[in-house]
Amino acid sequence: MQPFLTANWRYLAMLNYVVDTRLLAPLVPPGTEIDFEDGETFLSMVGFLFLDTRLRGFPIPLHRDFEEVNLRFYVRRKSADTWRRGVVFIRELVPRRAIALIARACYGENYLALPMKHQIDHVDSHLKVEFSWRRGGKWESLKMSGTGEPQTIPAGSHAEFITEHYWGYTSLRSGCGEYRVEHPRWKIWNATSFEFNADIAPLYGEQFADTLNQPPRSAFIADGSPVTVQRREIL
Repeated sequence: MQPFLTANWRYLAMLNYVVDTRLLAPLVPPGTEIDFEDGETFLSMVGFLFLDTRLRGFPIPLHRDFEEVNLRFYVRRKSADTWRRGVVFIRELVPRRAIALIARACYGENYLALPMKHQIDHVDSHLKVEFSWRRGGKWESLKMSGTGEPQTIPAGSHAEFITEHYWGYTSLRSGCGEYRVEHPRWKIWNATSFEFNADIAPLYGEQFADTLNQPPRSAFIADGSPVTVQRREIL
């Protein structure tokens, strides 16, 4: 079966915050449950590059390379005798209206189109990434830096929990949408510095303002890889 979308995801800057599960409960899609790591669950702010994007194998002119910044949390769903570990997106920012319209129509996700830009400086062993978006005439941003070579993610680690969720779930009027995201295991740089500047309440909701204004539990940059996104199924 031909996948719905293929692309390269690169330089994924991830800020990960411990969150009160009561804030997430209203957003958990039917048939799924919150996924925990050692009794805690997380909100992740993720900025990255979409490169060489193709829908059903075809590149779309002026829509192949772009930024995305999303806020997500983690769920799981029992399928037969295994757990499918996945993510739920609270909001996803992209720079082009057509991308947002397709994503909302095909996957039921909360995409918002805003002017965006990025800067990637990767020279020798020094890496700096910045993803920015403009709202109401003001630029907001997620910035992160790291040094050295990207490291293999240890099995059973916190970084594995954050990066190794291979399903996407959405709440729909008809139930729950499910789709698979396939990619090889990533490597990461642990952040040596990071900065997140945004007016959180109007963008993500007042309920998440306190969480996202606290220091994150972790911050790292994943190197990324080619990815394949399968068609959504309605459960």
